[in-house]
Amino acid sequence: MQTADALARIKTEKIVAIIRADSSNGLLDCARALAAGGLTSIELTMTTPGAIAMLEQAAAEFPDFLFGLGTVLDAETTRAGILAGAKFIVTPALRPDVITMCRRYRVPVFAGALTPTEILSAWETGADAVKVFPAEFFGPAYIKSVKAPLPQIDLVPTGGVTPDTIGEFLKAGATACAAGSALVDGKSLKEKNWAAITAKAKTFVKAVAAASASDKR
Repeated sequence: MQTADALARIKTEKIVAIIRADSSNGLLDCARALAAGGLTSIELTMTTPGAIAMLEQAAAEFPDFLFGLGTVLDAETTRAGILAGAKFIVTPALRPDVITMCRRYRVPVFAGALTPTEILSAWETGADAVKVFPAEFFGPAYIKSVKAPLPQIDLVPTGGVTPDTIGEFLKAGATACAAGSALVDGKSLKEKNWAAITAKAKTFVKAVAAASASDKR
């Protein structure tokens, strides 16, 4: 999958599901549950033990899914993730060496940033989109304010994205949003309550559809 194809898919679905867990146990079932709810763009974070091995297994078992590796801090991890099957890479902060490695392999990278200066720096360094993190402290109004002088930069708010807020983030100018605990919560993961995760995924998909319909009016 080329960079443009992966980006187009995320821009179409508008939601990246973040799986951040204490162990890799059940992550494949979690991916199935998310897909049953309509979400197949999934970020596995490096804070999950065995993340790269699980990514490789998941990418092989679900070739039609768009798996990414998140919380990436260095070029070595970036390369390992890409070779394991990551179709996109996400960082929590601006990491130029990660961006360089992603450009080398033609894999999209979402670089973490918060302030306008950081956001512009990430974009100019070569990020395909900027993960605005943590977004919950400023909300959709902040995205709208940043997009005014920087309309060329694709923003992906992360943190505080819920079914109640995702529509407002998108209307404010976000290209897509990433949702973590509001979508894949620790309790459901621990209890392997896949039905609950599927239900939450459907709620997010419904909220995105409603926001898209509103924009067309």
